[in-house]
Amino acid sequence: MTQFQNQKVENLIHDIESISMDQFQIGLAIRELFFKLEQSVTEDVKYGGLIFSGNKEMMSGIFFYKEHISIEFGQGSEFSDSDTVLEGKGKFRRHIKINNYDEIISKKVEGFIQQAIDKQ
Repeated sequence: MTQFQNQKVENLIHDIESISMDQFQIGLAIRELFFKLEQSVTEDVKYGGLIFSGNKEMMSGIFFYKEHISIEFGQGSEFSDSDTVLEGKGKFRRHIKINNYDEIISKKVEGFIQQAIDKQ
């Protein structure tokens, strides 16, 4: 059973579930990686997505779009990315577009989440 830290998170997750079962499952799998890698991470809903924070600073977010899920990293420009998975050209922020469940592995999402946690 999935545990939610607050009602806003629970409401967003249930909204996603009612719109797209695929995005619901992908989103939960990504969300669970954050908690697997750092149990003290907190989550909230901001800017229309799930925001993850450590040490009271926002480090990452999961945003749901019609055709994909985007995992945003506030300090992504500083990440190691030898396979050039990260997208974006901003000063700091980078993101990964996830189109299907298998891309969680093929785009090495866990490694990027670990880098976000390590930057905290």
